[in-house]
Amino acid sequence: MFDYTLAHWVTFVSAAVLLNLSPGPDIAFILGHTIKSGIRSGFAALFGVWSGACIHVLMTAAGLSAILAASALAFSAVKWIGAAYLIWLGIQALRSTGDGGWIRETDQAPAKSRIYRQGILVSLLNPKVAIFFLAFLPQFVVEGAGPAWAQLLLHGSLIIAVAAFIEPPLVLLGGRLAGALPRNRKFGLWLDRGLGTLFVALGIRLAISTR
Repeated sequence: MFDYTLAHWVTFVSAAVLLNLSPGPDIAFILGHTIKSGIRSGFAALFGVWSGACIHVLMTAAGLSAILAASALAFSAVKWIGAAYLIWLGIQALRSTGDGGWIRETDQAPAKSRIYRQGILVSLLNPKVAIFFLAFLPQFVVEGAGPAWAQLLLHGSLIIAVAAFIEPPLVLLGGRLAGALPRNRKFGLWLDRGLGTLFVALGIRLAISTR
């Protein structure tokens, strides 16, 4: 059970590290909340994204992601919902007055539970993540090393475990950067405009993407 070679693990871990370092909506969402509202908000976003990734892994292990990959209608539906959600987040930031969580006290920052739920949706409504797991994880299923679903679940969980070594330091670094930035309404306004533009751009990129 789970008997793999050293070459297998080196290849898998290298790919997992590169995956977690690649920029995308998840990283933008995490760092955006970290810089805007502090380290606690950043970790709330982080745990939300990880929760969404866990659901993707479970779907892959259960074979549900195959439906998404095979059905153009299902892929398009999830893609457009995800794109609309990212654009909605961007518009909310663009309409901000610049004081949301930036010049407020810590206890007045956006609710961590709300950020957590948003993180789940940002991850879950990105069909490319589901397609990636479906295309990536089966490559590491080895005959004789156990049931395919168990191997998929193991490797999917390990991708999230690798993220636990990479993404928290990014949150801490983002928190230190935020502490060095001026905390005033004008700067907060420009920060919200930048984040809003980024999320709208990511939403548009997802909307025009293909499988």
